[in-house]
Parts: sequence; structure tokens; C-alpha cells
Amino acid sequence: MALQPAAPIMLELVDESGTTTGTAEKLAAHQAPGQLHRAFSVFLFDERGRLLLQQRALGKYHSPGVWSNSCCGHPYPGEPPFVAAARRVGEELGIAPALLQEAGTVRYNHPDPASGLVEQEYNHLFVGRVTAPTEPAPEEIADLAFVTPQELKERHDRDTFSAWFMTVLDAARPGIREVTPSDAGW
Repeated sequence: MALQPAAPIMLELVDESGTTTGTAEKLAAHQAPGQLHRAFSVFLFDERGRLLLQQRALGKYHSPGVWSNSCCGHPYPGEPPFVAAARRVGEELGIAPALLQEAGTVRYNHPDPASGLVEQEYNHLFVGRVTAPTEPAPEEIADLAFVTPQELKERHDRDTFSAWFMTVLDAARPGIREVTPSDAGW
């Protein structure tokens, strides 16, 4: 029996207000100039208020080896962003996020100079807590680190981060302050 090729991963295209307008294959949506599509970014924190960063696996076709937020990705067409975010946290980090909540949306256009791909996204932001040991999927994650705001600044000054990281972090800060201790400094 011949192997069937894997079905292409489809993304949900949206307009500037986040209303669905159609679908596109994942790689095609990221080729310059990029097609505006739905995405999500998750920021998870430990009990001390430290942010869980992930270093993207070296084998990823887009932004390999760079540091980024706890988890990010794209909902399948018709999949609610909250459901997609919780699903991908499980798939990538091997945990169920605790107290996961919405933290707004942000729209951006970030070209990745290394790959030539473009992040043209309407991004749903989520914040939550890590309450169990992680079990990162090696095909997704090369390394993990919990950082304070000061440690993040130092790491950001010396390491390479995803093109979208600071945009989504800054947009999520009000929600981050809701799930972290008041002295965490976010």
C-alpha cells in the first residue's frame, strides 16, 4: 500500500477586524508579502511570576533556534483560538496550562530576514500558569528557561528572539499583570 501524503496544514485568513475571510495553506500564508491570518501566543508563568521562554527547535522551517514566548501557533480553520492555545501547550510543552485566560489581540506584520517568511498575523494573546513539570516535544522545542523581567532583558540583549516576541509581549502585559504576583515586575 502506498503512503498518502500528509494533508496540508490550513490556516484561517482574516480581515483587519479578525473576521474570517477564507483559508490558505500554512507555508503559502507566510510567503512574502504574507496573508493576514489568525494566530495565537501564550505566556505562561510559574508561581514566582517568572516567564517560561522556549527556544524553537533547530529543525523548524520558520525561525529555528530563536527564543520566543511559551507557546505560539495557529488555530485550525473554525477552531476557537482558546482551544488551539490549550491544545498546542499540551502538544509542545506536555502540560495543561492552569488559569489560562485571554489577554487581548494584536495585529502585526513582521518579516523574518533569515527565512524570508512573513508573519502577517491577527494574534490572540493568552496568559496562564505552569503548575506541573514540562515535557517539551523535541521536534518543537530545543530548550526552556524561566526568566524574571531583568533576566529577560539580559537574555534579549544577547540572544536571538523571534521577530514577533516583543510585539506580543508588550500587547499582553496588562493580562500578564493579572496572573503574576504584584512584585514580579511585569
